[in-house]
Amino acid sequence: MPNLRIGIPSKGRLAEAAATLLKEAGLSFRRQDRSLFAKVKEMDIDICFLRTDDIPVMCAEGAIGLGITGGDLIEEAGVELTQRLSLGLGGCRLAICVPEDSPYKTAADLNGARIATSFPHITREYLAKQGADCHTVELSGSVEATITLGVADGIVDLVETGSTLAANRLRILETIGSYETVLVESASVVDRELADRVVRRLEGVVIARSYSLLEYNIEEKNLATAEEITPGYSSPTVNKLEREGWYSVRAMVPRKQVIGIMEKLEAAGAQAILETAIQNCRL
Repeated sequence: MPNLRIGIPSKGRLAEAAATLLKEAGLSFRRQDRSLFAKVKEMDIDICFLRTDDIPVMCAEGAIGLGITGGDLIEEAGVELTQRLSLGLGGCRLAICVPEDSPYKTAADLNGARIATSFPHITREYLAKQGADCHTVELSGSVEATITLGVADGIVDLVETGSTLAANRLRILETIGSYETVLVESASVVDRELADRVVRRLEGVVIARSYSLLEYNIEEKNLATAEEITPGYSSPTVNKLEREGWYSVRAMVPRKQVIGIMEKLEAAGAQAILETAIQNCRL
């Protein structure tokens, strides 16, 4: 049986993030120079380094069994794939953007306009549903400059913070969709058992990145209140302390909410509140 192939981006920020994620999940590999392949040491897996926008097609065609890519690229490719896991990376919006001083108020107002984008399939489909027949200018990047250059009346592009739009005096007219980086699986994956094993490993890392472990001491009379503040992933772990009437509590809490939760616990009478990062988990 041939090795399971996992496709990841060959360059860019997502390439580094995907490689780090795989290694944290125990898939150790080393890429030699600009090689297109690397073998995982402990498992029958080959890592394939591909262009990010080629990964959905390669996966759909069965060239790779699993792939890490953006949800926006999957939709643009128009292929059928099974999404196995959201990876919590690269969240962004695909939006229709126009000049700040333009008269456009809705997507329907763009009928007859020129729209520059790297996502022609999604753009045409969305605008058609809004009743707007537009001329699509297909580009591979740097679409913001097309309005200044007189090539387009508006653009459809990915928006993260909005700073690029502000710098180019653009505003969001409508948001087409929100996307993030996902792990997808081909319908023709060779070793499904191994693929499931990889998914579980990655899931453990993704969940661990989203949570912290909080430990604290609390008096018995305040225990119920503290448990409401930190219900844990399924339930908190509670142990008696040698100090009469006091308990030690451990619970997983969403990492983004840690500071606020610590403040609530302190107000509820908790002491010795400690946060510990979780590197991996199985839930």
